[in-house]
Amino acid sequence: MQTRKPALGFIFITLLLDILGFGLVIPILPKLIEQLQGGNTSSAAHLYGALTGVYALMQFLCASVLGSLSDRFGRRPVILVSLFGSAVDFLFMALAPNVPWFFIGRVINGISGANITTATAYIADISPPEKRAANFGIIGAAFGVGFILGPALGGWLGEYNLRLPFFVAAGLTFANWLYGYFVLPESLAPENRRAFSWKRANPVGSLTALGHYPLVLRLAVSLFLINIAQFMLHSTWALYTAYRYSWSPKQVGLSLAFVGLMTALVQGGLTRRIMPKLGERRAILIGFSISSVCYLGYAFAPYGWVIYIVLAFGCLAGIGGPATQGLISRNVPANEQGAVQGALTSLSSLAQIIAPLVSTNLFGWFIGPSAPAHLPGVAFILSSVVTVVALVLAVRSFQDHAVPVTPAPAVG
Repeated sequence: MQTRKPALGFIFITLLLDILGFGLVIPILPKLIEQLQGGNTSSAAHLYGALTGVYALMQFLCASVLGSLSDRFGRRPVILVSLFGSAVDFLFMALAPNVPWFFIGRVINGISGANITTATAYIADISPPEKRAANFGIIGAAFGVGFILGPALGGWLGEYNLRLPFFVAAGLTFANWLYGYFVLPESLAPENRRAFSWKRANPVGSLTALGHYPLVLRLAVSLFLINIAQFMLHSTWALYTAYRYSWSPKQVGLSLAFVGLMTALVQGGLTRRIMPKLGERRAILIGFSISSVCYLGYAFAPYGWVIYIVLAFGCLAGIGGPATQGLISRNVPANEQGAVQGALTSLSSLAQIIAPLVSTNLFGWFIGPSAPAHLPGVAFILSSVVTVVALVLAVRSFQDHAVPVTPAPAVG
């Protein structure tokens, strides 16, 4: 097992299945909850929002724990346990007789879904420092492909049976677990491991630990703001396009599939080609700048077809996120990668909790009669402002020079 060469392929499939499983749920879970609620659409909408919040909350609480456990015991066992947990959860939800069972399932899936932390640390382990930013693009590529296939497959299977997508997701995830169990080698050398600490493993402690690296802390805040902006876009996209352009659910789905395709092309191929030429810092500046402009494009596009032009250009901004992660990873020692990636995942989950609350309420207010102006794209305007703040913080962080880091005491 240990003689096998660690490969990005398995990690890509693992991340793809995470996103695929999440995407499978999007078109069918609201309908399934509504069915269990006796056809009460209003009640189902509130419950669906609560289930989404529970999932993000568990990721926030558990990402740092899984990251720190992977720093102590290695990436392989944590990834395998998380995959097995996800497979069990999908099966659990497929058989759920009532809504409370779904909440239990979302808790399990939120915990096991936090394995993106360990998968990211695995990428950092097997990538030379100068190639980490490019290799982190695999995360965006997995998101893109998963976001194309997940909702489409979930909607198609759901036409036959609303529970069938959960069984399919369980089977795919279990197959990936079997492959990983027999094939996946460990990426973290024993000399680069460190003792487990609850102080670092809890989300507050892990975020505090970022303060040990000033450059990393500033870039982490920038990444958090970028996630806030993106999640505000995601949570209001269907509402905004249906209200502004009268898009049907099918048209909304096609636009999301287009985003997934462009993201996969940019982060799966273009990022790996141009990142070495641009360098992380220039890629961050270009990526964040494009994002801020495109959010304004979404807010003020006069026709629906214009949105597709903005989307195509906006996907080029995808180079900013992997570049930021790459620069963070290069300024953290090997035995801290899991903990730091856990902190970043926790920040992303926190953004996923905050952003929908802000953006949906802003949207509702600015299309209502008491609004000071009729501005349905207000959430996207705020996303642009938040992205500019992230860009300013990133520029200021470049004024700091990376200080050589000393690994914590190794654990045999």
